[in-house]
Amino acid sequence: MITVDGLTVEFSGATLFKDISFSINEKDRIALMGKNGAGKSTLLKILAGAQKPTRGKVSAPKDTVIAYLPQHLMTDNNRTVFEEAARAFASIFDMESRINEINEQLATRTDYESESYYQLIEEVSTLSERFYSIEEINYDAEVEKTLLGLGFMREDFTRPTNEFSGGWRMRIELAKILLQKPDLILLDEPTNHLDIESIQWLEDFLVNNAKAVIVISHDRAFVDNITTRTVEVTMGRIYDYNVNYSKYLVLRRERREQQQKQWEEQQKMIAETQEFIERFKGTYSKTLQVQSRVKMLEKLELVEVDEEDTSALRLRFPPSPRSGSYPVICDGVGKSYDEHVVFSNANFTIERGEKVAFVGKNGEGKSTMVKCIMNEIKHDGKLTLGHNTMIGYFAQNEASMLDENITVFQTIDDIAKGDVRTKIKDFLGAFMFGGDDINKKVKVLSGGERTRLAMIKLLLEPVNLLILDEPTNHLDMKTKDILKSALQDYDGTLILVSHDRDFLDGLVSKVYEFGNKKVTEHLEDIKGFLEKKKMENLRELEKKN
Repeated sequence: MITVDGLTVEFSGATLFKDISFSINEKDRIALMGKNGAGKSTLLKILAGAQKPTRGKVSAPKDTVIAYLPQHLMTDNNRTVFEEAARAFASIFDMESRINEINEQLATRTDYESESYYQLIEEVSTLSERFYSIEEINYDAEVEKTLLGLGFMREDFTRPTNEFSGGWRMRIELAKILLQKPDLILLDEPTNHLDIESIQWLEDFLVNNAKAVIVISHDRAFVDNITTRTVEVTMGRIYDYNVNYSKYLVLRRERREQQQKQWEEQQKMIAETQEFIERFKGTYSKTLQVQSRVKMLEKLELVEVDEEDTSALRLRFPPSPRSGSYPVICDGVGKSYDEHVVFSNANFTIERGEKVAFVGKNGEGKSTMVKCIMNEIKHDGKLTLGHNTMIGYFAQNEASMLDENITVFQTIDDIAKGDVRTKIKDFLGAFMFGGDDINKKVKVLSGGERTRLAMIKLLLEPVNLLILDEPTNHLDMKTKDILKSALQDYDGTLILVSHDRDFLDGLVSKVYEFGNKKVTEHLEDIKGFLEKKKMENLRELEKKN
């Protein structure tokens, strides 16, 4: 058991949280929740030992292994993928190397009576006891199994890590964590760069193999599938619920309603007491009663109602100009880079008003197909855009492409045209950039704020084919819900590249699966597609057996 006792964190006079205490038990699956800035990532860093609290302590039994995946840690060096993942066992290899080194010294030295000789014997005894208590592991097989589970191919194992994108380097870090078999795994937004199959693999691993887990995530389906306990950080306190996220939302609403009721009753009692004091404070016969009520008010512990995050995106896509009946027609479309075939012979038609998802493992061609539709790259076959098709495109790295050295206002002012320029402040206000926020430099914005800013560009001109590549990365759950609702109301055609099952559910009616160098059309929604895929996977397993 790991205990958190009286933890307090203060930053330049302001208190982030105060005197919070809770315990983490084996098999706990905890979702750490709270609005942006509440202190979730700070609490995770303290549990990982990467940051010190102002007061309080974290206690754990000796030899407890805590593994931490921060939001922005990326492996980047000249080691191969396999070598980097195998570093999860570095401490074991170091221990074995030290035992061999001491044994060699003991075999060659003759000063048997010296203190240093006894110290070596003591050290080798302690190390050997620890080393031989570790169960025998086939390290290479464990590394291979974990890397394959996270979506790597065998041919990737010998490639240097610096050849991979940030998302894939994050998976290498995740592999190292999973291989350590830690007592507690701390994950900060682990699904941001994972595809659907890798997320499902991670879920299965955490549910069936991990000891204890604390996760911060904006992926509701992931959080609901793996957690059984929710710890909310709000107003410097924590609330601990032994339920998953969806049930926690219901209990939190009930708690707030109860607080509101108690607050109203208390305010009524205070008003009546103050009225009594004012009315009788000069009356001799009521002096004791007046004094008693004054003391009672002084000692009264005021009921607090938890703050609600009332800031909310106000998002409606402008009506889309009418396009032809078939905005996208693919006829034998393919794309190769030299000998490497990304996909070939893709045949599909997207009708006006359809909302479809592009899904599949990373690197199988989803973003490549988007670039073909955008006419950004050459391709094989014939790709036809329908009459009057006007594309609005949100790239996967759209938020990171913003100029960091200009302000929020300048970002939009530089691209706005005509009448829109008079409404820039309204646009920014609708996207939760109010007051002084519009004068902030882009470089100080959080990932979610940058994503919102980048999204404003989509609203500046009416379009009838929206292509969004991973638009929900870095968005909190509330903002994702608002974006989803706006997309459901959008009257144009939508192509959505996403790994977020909860976001796609109820939004798309058709799924295009990218994999094995082809594009497969599925006439089901995302739930039907995932159910079908599990059946196909089972049949594949039966064939192998």
